Amino acid sequence: MLGLDSSPPAEPLIKDATEASFMADVIDASREIPVIVDFWATWCGPCKTLGPMLEAAVTAAKGKVRMVKVDVDKAQRIAAQLRIQSIPTVYAFWQGQPVDGFQGAVPASEVKAFVDRVGALAGDGGLAEAITAAEEMLAEGAAVDAAETFAAILGEEPENAVAYAGLVRSHLALGNLDQAEAFLTAAPDKITKSKELDAARAQLELARQAANAGPEADLRAAVEANPNDHQARFDLAAALLAAGNPGEAVDQLLDLFRRDREWNDGAAKAQLMIIFEALKPQDPIVLSGRRRLSSMIFA
Repeated sequence: MLGLDSSPPAEPLIKDATEASFMADVIDASREIPVIVDFWATWCGPCKTLGPMLEAAVTAAKGKVRMVKVDVDKAQRIAAQLRIQSIPTVYAFWQGQPVDGFQGAVPASEVKAFVDRVGALAGDGGLAEAITAAEEMLAEGAAVDAAETFAAILGEEPENAVAYAGLVRSHLALGNLDQAEAFLTAAPDKITKSKELDAARAQLELARQAANAGPEADLRAAVEANPNDHQARFDLAAALLAAGNPGEAVDQLLDLFRRDREWNDGAAKAQLMIIFEALKPQDPIVLSGRRRLSSMIFA
């Protein structure tokens, strides 16, 4: 977890159940998330092999399924009600009902396939809807609420690149540039090179530039006075970005590229690439800007 979620501690993925707790731990809990029940006993040799494999597969599922262990010697009534004839027996419960299961020890590959199949019963557990809600919060200016929601999602799925980038963007919206950079630095290896985090890095770089942008009116006057003042035009683009006008910023950078594509080691093109990376790929500003830049490059 990333330290922003104040919700109560999550239920453990794996727990022991008694006859008294079976209804809450299995039947009720399965209305929210699939629950795998391992019926076992201390004297059962195959149970000692299967149990750890099940626990490992459930842990690897990262919250998509829970596991409850039931000692049949201590829960004889439950075992009788479910007609447990031999052990180990494994049942999967979803929406209060047994929906899948198997008996006996099976290979680890079959255990994993079973857990994956059961975990898929609940879809993504509502994460897609939560991400959509967080994005809407961010678009509406509720950056604190968005950050908390993205952080909660990451508590369930730490390597969710969309949620991780959303958390970074939330901090950018709040002006917490150093915190945003810290999150990017600490990103899990699996997602560090994802397109979502690449976009977040570009947005951070633009935010850093915006913080140092000069007065837009003064820079515009300088460009009007001398259209070949490339530094003033480049700085004007930064000021326009800071003012929330990426369309005109792209126009100014394209004009600079047209006038002198090699100026300052190709700074105009490099800045355009950062802006295109920061915006959504299908943004009209990106589509038009890339098309116009290409026409200049290949003219």
